Amino acid sequence: MRGSKVMQITQRLTVFALALLPFAVQASDQSARTAAAPPLPNAHAHNDYLHERPLHDALDFGFTSIEADIFLIEGQLLVAHSPLELHPERTLEQLYLKPLQQIAHRRNGRIFPKPQQLTLLIDIKNKGKQTWVVLDQLLSKYDHLISQTIDGERVERAITVIISGDRPMNEIAGSNPRRAGIDGRLSDLDSRHSADLMPLISDHWGNHFKYQGLGEMTEDELKKLKNMTSQVHRSGRR
Repeated sequence: MRGSKVMQITQRLTVFALALLPFAVQASDQSARTAAAPPLPNAHAHNDYLHERPLHDALDFGFTSIEADIFLIEGQLLVAHSPLELHPERTLEQLYLKPLQQIAHRRNGRIFPKPQQLTLLIDIKNKGKQTWVVLDQLLSKYDHLISQTIDGERVERAITVIISGDRPMNEIAGSNPRRAGIDGRLSDLDSRHSADLMPLISDHWGNHFKYQGLGEMTEDELKKLKNMTSQVHRSGRR
C-alpha cells in the first residue's frame, strides 16, 4: 500500500459493533506489517476487494472480518461489486482462499492467534442456488481451514464463512458438512434458525434509522440501536 489509505467500517447495521475505524498507516514491508497487526475483533472490511491489496490491507490493520462480493460467471466465482467491474483473473480463490491458505501455512494453521477466527463474509450477487453449489465445492478444497458443522457437531477452525446477499437458505441449512453460516436479518431473530446456522445479524441502516453520521443521534434512535444490539447478543449472535 503506497502512502496512506483510509479503511472504515461501512454505515450498515452489523452487530459486530457499529463503529467507524479510520486508519492511516505508512507503507512498509508486507509480511512484517501483516505479522505485527493485533486482531481487532469488531473491525469489518466492507467491499474489501476495492482496496489496492485485497485481503492484505485488511489483515495488515488487524481486521478480523472481510467481505467479498461474488458473481457466478461461466462456472467461475468472480469478485466484484457490479457486473461492469468483473475481471476473469479476480476470482474468489485467487484473491482470498489461496492467499489465506498461504498465510495459515506460515502460522501453524491460523490466520490469527487462538481463539480469534477470521470471518469471510461472502455476498452472493447472482444465481444464489447455483452459486452456492459451486462455492461449496470450492470451499471443500479448504476444509482444513474452514469451520464446519458435521452431523450436527460444530468444528471450529481458522476461518468462518458466512453467506450474505442472494442467500439460498434451505440449501445452506441442508448441507452436511455445512461449510458456511447465513447472514440473517433482524426479522430472523424470531425464526427457528439457530445461532450456529445464523451467527450474524445485519440489516439495512435506512430501514431503521434516520441518522446519517452527521451530528449526534437522537436519544430515541440511540436507545433503539442499543436495544437491537442487546437483543442480537442475547440470542448468541453478532
